[in-house]
Amino acid sequence: MGNFSQYNNEHITPETLKSLGRYDFPDPLTVDPDGIGIVAVGGDLAAETLISAYAQGLFPWFNEDEPIAWWCPEPRCVMVPTNYKPSKSLRKQAIRERWQLTLNQAFDDVIHACSLPRSDRLNNEQPEGEHTWIHEEMIEAYTELHAQGFAHSIEVWNDKGQLIGGLYGLKIGSIYFGESMFHIASNASKFAFWGLMRLCEQSHVALVDCQLPNEHLMSLGATTLPRADFLTQLDLLTANSTVKWQNNSHKPLAVSLLDTIEPWQLILK
Repeated sequence: MGNFSQYNNEHITPETLKSLGRYDFPDPLTVDPDGIGIVAVGGDLAAETLISAYAQGLFPWFNEDEPIAWWCPEPRCVMVPTNYKPSKSLRKQAIRERWQLTLNQAFDDVIHACSLPRSDRLNNEQPEGEHTWIHEEMIEAYTELHAQGFAHSIEVWNDKGQLIGGLYGLKIGSIYFGESMFHIASNASKFAFWGLMRLCEQSHVALVDCQLPNEHLMSLGATTLPRADFLTQLDLLTANSTVKWQNNSHKPLAVSLLDTIEPWQLILK
């Protein structure tokens, strides 16, 4: 598998990103005019395939032992980081908690925690023992993207050093494609999301793609865009150069500091 770190270090055109993979993905507006969401089936989860797909507004979503399905939903759930406002209750909790946030310190733990049975992207509870859509094939694919510098995690730790929440997704240019989040302590995933919003704002990431709307995301301030509008913005967003999110680029961030100016201590490269 090739090394794609160059695409995080140079100005790469959207056309180059789209052409990375072996497959020609169809135009969602052409093949799915009714907005059902699924636009292609098949292919693989190689790093270049995934980068090409995301650059065209597609993401994989399929159950284990099923063909790979590529989706581009109508409408698209998104969040503008500068528009995010934490609730008063979350702000109050941040003041009293001794929790900390980190970036890319436990990607494997986060994605495995996200894979545990709880609910699907539509916020529907799954039967006990059922696997989520984040099965082993997906875990291996996104772990490779993490190694290549595209996939990133934010972790939430309690005062005992235990991982209690987090999220992961992909950053390409000035857009972050959110994949999943988890929590085992009340509101821990909300703190991860708040941390993500501040990190995006501080590093000039203009939009977070939340993919499909659900009650939890909408309660955090997410909104929806017509699919055509999302796709129109995508070329500009993926072409923009932003601060790299490096593993060693920060110190742990106390949740009590999330409301301060530039809370993340980033190395600007």
